Amino acid sequence: MRAQHPERGAAAVEFALVLPALLLLVLGIIDFGRIFSAQQTLTYAARAGARVMVLQNSQTAAVAAAQNAASPLGQLPSSSFAVSPATCTSGTQVAFTVNYTFSGTGFFGTFPLQGKGVMLCGG
Repeated sequence: MRAQHPERGAAAVEFALVLPALLLLVLGIIDFGRIFSAQQTLTYAARAGARVMVLQNSQTAAVAAAQNAASPLGQLPSSSFAVSPATCTSGTQVAFTVNYTFSGTGFFGTFPLQGKGVMLCGG
């Protein structure tokens, strides 16, 4: 006699139903980790740029320091960096911002990210 297995393909069907949700979850975790790392890098780069601006009072040196600190994200153009105010006078605050557009796996789109560092001149 032949044994009947009415649930023979049930595991494959269940796996096919769960696989899209599982892949979406895994891709979301990967992208979140990469976005978090990129945000931390941008914050570090902005602080490095603000630090150099406060110490050397030179925008070009500050942008170079921030570009070096943001190198794990690739070569960012100079237009990604902004310093306010342009010169550092004693008692004022310098705000250094870094803008970056993160493109992850392509499944979730792009995210604009910004790092900001603020330091006191002459402090």
